[in-house]
Formats: sequence, C-alpha cells, structure tokens
Amino acid sequence: MNAQLRNVLYLLSLSPGLICIAGIELGGWFCGANLLFSLLFLGILEWLLPSNESNLHSAAEATYPEFVLWLHVPLQIACVFVLLKSILNETIAGWDIVLASLSTGVQAGTSAIVVAHELIHRKNKIKKSLGLFLLFSAGNVYFYTAHLKIHHKWVGTEKDPSSAKMNENLYAFFIRSVIGQLMDSYQLEQKQDKTVNAILLQITLQIVWLIVLFSILGIGGVLAWLIHSLTAAFLLEYVNYIEHYGLNRKNNERCTEMHSWDSDKLVSRFVLVDLSRHADHHYYASKPYHTLNAYSQGNKLPAGYAGLFFIAAIPPLWYKVIHPRISKV
Repeated sequence: MNAQLRNVLYLLSLSPGLICIAGIELGGWFCGANLLFSLLFLGILEWLLPSNESNLHSAAEATYPEFVLWLHVPLQIACVFVLLKSILNETIAGWDIVLASLSTGVQAGTSAIVVAHELIHRKNKIKKSLGLFLLFSAGNVYFYTAHLKIHHKWVGTEKDPSSAKMNENLYAFFIRSVIGQLMDSYQLEQKQDKTVNAILLQITLQIVWLIVLFSILGIGGVLAWLIHSLTAAFLLEYVNYIEHYGLNRKNNERCTEMHSWDSDKLVSRFVLVDLSRHADHHYYASKPYHTLNAYSQGNKLPAGYAGLFFIAAIPPLWYKVIHPRISKV
C-alpha cells in the first residue's frame, strides 16, 4: 500500500458521521443506522478483512491527512445539529429520539473523541482548541487533562485510572475509570494553583449548555444530550479498556511497545485514523497519526477495536480471548 492510497482510505473515518446524519434525516428505525453500521457491520467486517502492517514514513506529506482531521469538525457539528433540529421540528419522537441520540453518541465516540485525541496532542493552539471543542461536543469534561497529564505519564501503573487491571470487567472499569479520571484531573488542576480549574470550567460549560437545551427543546433535548454523551463516554472507556488491559508497568519503568495492545486491522486503522497503532503513540505522543508505526514484537489484539466491542462486553468471553495472549507477554 502506498501513501496515496492510505491517505484516501482515511476518508473512511467520515462514514459513521455521514450514516448518522442520513439515518436521523430519514427518521423512524433509520435513526439507529449508525448503531448497526459502527458496532455491528464494521465489527463483523473487521474479522473478515486482513491486517496491514506497512510503515510509511511520510511526515513531510501531511497536508491530506491533516485535511481529513479538519473535516471531522464540521461533520460533528452537523451530526449534533441534525439531532437537535429533528427534536425541535418534531420529525423524530419517542424511541426515535433515543435511537438518534445513541447513534449520535456512537459518532461522537468513534469520530469526535478519536480526532480530538489526535488534535489535543498537537502543539498548535488552533488544533488544540479544535480538539477541546470536539470533546465539548461529545459531552466530555475530563479527557483533555486526564489523558495528557495523567494517562501518558502513568499508563499501566496503579496511578493511572484509565489502565484496565487483570480480571477487571468492562463495566466495573468504566465506573472506576470515569470517576478516577474526574477526581485525579480535578486534584491535579487544584495542585497547579491555576486561576481557573479546567475541570470545573468544563463542567460549568456543560451545565450552561444543558440549560440552553432545556430552554429551547425541553427535557427531551436534555435527555438526548445526556444519552449521546454517556454513549460517547462508554465507547471512549471501552477503547481505554482494551488498549492496556492486563499490561502492568512499574512507576519508574520506561513505557515500551509491550505496555499497549496494537491492531493493524484495516477497519480500525482507517475508520479510527490509526488510533489502533497505540504502542507507537505512547512512544511519541505528538507523532501525527499517519506516521505511526506497527511493532512486530509488540502485543497484538486478535481483532481491531470494532471487532472486539461485543467480545469485551461479555466478560467471560473477553477473558477467554485475551488472557492466553497475556500469558505469552
């Protein structure tokens, strides 16, 4: 695979958002189209398609990959706008609103937060700001501080709430991780003695936004936003869960490729803009996604992030699949 073809394939990352918009506009059961596409269809497809472990060093040819990231900003705005507009115009109601909110939440979890993760690692202030905006649009208040200042420093150790422990199921991890990241981020901001605590500021902004939604859309709009935000948060923590599950690191130990789970499956690589090349990301956090490398000696997941969602959601099945691989680490 050459760099040109690889760059074009990154456009697949826009597919969940486009299907989300189309489904809500069509209404009815189509409101849940992105649920079936992102969680079921892509999951099945990932098991059927091969991996691609090619390493293309093209940091100088960043224009197209960067353009793909920028496209996700108006796409996310459009997804949220269509959801809220449909509620306001009463073109969707009842369970259709629930499906549309879940569908938009899946889009936020598979697109907005994934691209935000890429942008907040950049040194450019505009890109960081866009990353923060995408996190706000997904209802997330903790990821920026927790990921940059805690996770990357303490990944795989007891000090990182977003590293999953051996025999910890996804649901227990979700609760522990969210609460831990919120508390640790708040305390870190307090220790830095800033004029404004970033966590409190982001919580305040979300509350203000909920008040605005209530004044325009009523309780239905508030519930839709909360469903969307919770769905996005669950998908974020699912990714955190499988990225480092059971891989322990000492506090003073250098983070290596052995402390992350990687996948080079085509779906996760291109729909999630190479988020699945996670080991190299922890080596060089600010490295652009299209220049991340695969490590032949690293830990490989049996499928990608899409293909493992329902497996991780069933703890006994997840343990059966992943524990034999940990014993070989």
